[in-house]
Amino acid sequence: MNRSQPSAVPFDVRLMNITATVLFMGCLALLVAALGWWLMRTPAFNIGRIVVEGELQHNNAVTLRANVAPVLKGNFFTVNLKSAKETFEQVPWVREAQVRREYPNGLRVILKEHTAEAFWGPETGSGLVDNAGEVFEANLGELDREGLPRLQGPEGSAPRMLKMYRQMVPALKPLDVSVDGLVLNARGSWQMTLDNGAALELGGGTHEDVMQRVQRFVRTLPQITSQYRRTAEALESADLRYEEGYALRLKGVTTGSSPAAAAARARR
Repeated sequence: MNRSQPSAVPFDVRLMNITATVLFMGCLALLVAALGWWLMRTPAFNIGRIVVEGELQHNNAVTLRANVAPVLKGNFFTVNLKSAKETFEQVPWVREAQVRREYPNGLRVILKEHTAEAFWGPETGSGLVDNAGEVFEANLGELDREGLPRLQGPEGSAPRMLKMYRQMVPALKPLDVSVDGLVLNARGSWQMTLDNGAALELGGGTHEDVMQRVQRFVRTLPQITSQYRRTAEALESADLRYEEGYALRLKGVTTGSSPAAAAARARR
């Protein structure tokens, strides 16, 4: 028994069906794109709420929103989070910002502020060093700490200098003096100023080399000052760059007819 074979669909009919499907899908895609374009630009999705979080000591959440919101471009869907993050991080005292969207029209911002640990650069500047060794600029009138030391060194040396300062603080504690300033010059040599105005030449080398000289100085200075019935407060200057000892000058101590303060020598 012969069965009739189904007739093949003519090529022109298949071509029309394919064309119709393509046109339909194209129109649908355009419709979806137009709807998305409208939704992303409708006022309903404008940034209307910015929640600021974090331990803020030098910034006010209300002021931050007022100053940053007008700078942000786009709405909930189109705002560039990376640009928003950079905008917040340009605010004085802000060290790091995390920005994320919160539906339907909000942003949540988590801020971390700098914690100043030292002044940076010349006294005429407004540079500061935070507790991570990062240099930043801020209004010095907003400092909430007093007695910060001043660090001065080549560009990029702030972390190294902060490390050295932190090592100096406990090393000098037996003398009951503190660091007022620390300088690292271009040749890698260190100078230190104490809170009583004394200037110390520490020399160069590794941190360990410098600390060994300082520790030797702290260990033997009381022996020298006691000979002149003085304390560390009488120290005017010291040069620790000698291999076998150091030279120092004490206030109120003179030798012979010299009107200047004496230069005493101490050996290991």
